[in-house]
Amino acid sequence: MNIDTNTIFSMTEANQNFSMVARTVDQYGTAIIFKNNKPRYEIRVFDDAETDETASDEDVLDISKKLLKRNAAVYKELAK
Repeated sequence: MNIDTNTIFSMTEANQNFSMVARTVDQYGTAIIFKNNKPRYEIRVFDDAETDETASDEDVLDISKKLLKRNAAVYKELAK
């Protein structure tokens, strides 16, 4: 995951100036809040959350095929 350095905030900075974090999300689409020098929270526009979390049909089919192949013996045993 690539993080734009313009979207990084410390926990203290985010607590003291959340409106700046919100403006950054409006401008860049996301903001990352670091806690103890590690990325801990991602803030993003609520409307974007569902589209970002949805896998494509091709991805789902690929994963399904891999699972079927890997567990074929188990599925055959369960089908008995």
